Amino acid sequence: MKIGVMMNGTRTEERHNVIRVSNLSKTYRIHEKDPGLLGSIKGLFNRRWIDRHALRPISFEVAPGEIVGLLGANGAGKTTLIKMLAGIMHPSSGTADVQGFVPWQRKAQFKHQIALILGQKSQLWPDLPAADSLLLLQEIYRIDLKDYHKRLDYFLDTLDLRKLLKTQIRRLSLGERMKFELVAALLHQPKVIFLDEPTIGLDIGSQRAIRNFLQDYRRNFQPAMILTSHYMEDVTALCERLLILRDGELVFSGKLADITSRYAQTRKIRLGVKDDAMKAAILSVCPVAKDDGEDASTLILSVPKDDVSETIFKILSAAPLVDLAIEEDDLASIIDALQTARELA
Repeated sequence: MKIGVMMNGTRTEERHNVIRVSNLSKTYRIHEKDPGLLGSIKGLFNRRWIDRHALRPISFEVAPGEIVGLLGANGAGKTTLIKMLAGIMHPSSGTADVQGFVPWQRKAQFKHQIALILGQKSQLWPDLPAADSLLLLQEIYRIDLKDYHKRLDYFLDTLDLRKLLKTQIRRLSLGERMKFELVAALLHQPKVIFLDEPTIGLDIGSQRAIRNFLQDYRRNFQPAMILTSHYMEDVTALCERLLILRDGELVFSGKLADITSRYAQTRKIRLGVKDDAMKAAILSVCPVAKDDGEDASTLILSVPKDDVSETIFKILSAAPLVDLAIEEDDLASIIDALQTARELA
C-alpha cells in the first residue's frame, strides 16, 4: 500500500493492482500422427508438428477486493491462465506480476501469498479428520497458533462446520468437503485467490452458502480474486467485471453491467391474451408474434430494444391485454453468443 499526498495536504492511501498481466500467452507444439502402425513408423522419420494456441496474448489487472469472473467454454483457456498465474505452468510469452512476484519462479514468499481452489481436486487427506489436515497446514504455513485458532473459529462459525471438524473427510458430503477445502486454502490469509469451478456438482443450498461466504470473506479481508464458473448464479452474485475467452482469445473485458447494454440488443415481449379474437387483433398489427409452445394463451415476439415502447403502444391500441412482460436476454445466452459468434459486434 502506497501513501500519497492530496492537494490539501492530507494523506491518502492509493491502492495498487495485485495482479498485472501483460501479453501473456501459451502455445503447445503437438505431434500430429497418422493412425495405425504405418502412421507410427512414418512419424519416426517425418514428424509433423502443429501449434495449438491454448491462450493468445492477454492483458488485464485485478485490484485488491475485486472478484473478476473468467468465463468461456471448455478448452477456451481459463484453466491454462489460472495455472500460469498460480505458478504451475510457464507461459510461452508475456509477463505477469502477482503480489510483486513472477508466478512461475515459485518463490516460497509467493506461495504464501496465493491460494488455488479447484472444484474437482482436493488438497485434504480423505482418511484424516479435517482437524488433523488443518493442523498440518498450520505447520506448513508456519501460522502462529493464536492466529490459527482465531482464523479457524471464524471459518467454522461462518460456514457452520464446527460439529464436523473431527469427522473423516471421506465421510462428509460433497458440499461439506468443499467448505473445508475453502478453509484449507484460506487458512494462511492469502492476498490472491484463484477459484476454478468452486461450486461444481454442488446442490443449490451448498452453492448459495459458498457464494455468501466468499462475499463475506471479500468484505473482511479484501483479497484479489479470479473466479471461473459455468454457473451464471456464481458470476452475477460475486463478479462486477468479466473476462470472456474464446479459443484462447480475450473477446470481452469489462463490467458485468456493460455486457447486457452492449450485446443484448433485443427484448422479448410476452403477451397474455383472453381468446382467439384478441389474439387475431394482435396478430393484425404484429404478425411476427408467435404462439408460446407451452401456453396457448400467450404470444411471444422479439423486437429491437429501441422499438419496445412503440410496439407495446401499437398492440394496446389494437386490443386489451390480460398480461404483459418484457424480458432481456439472460447473461448465459449473451455469453454463449459471444463464444460462438464468428465476428464481434
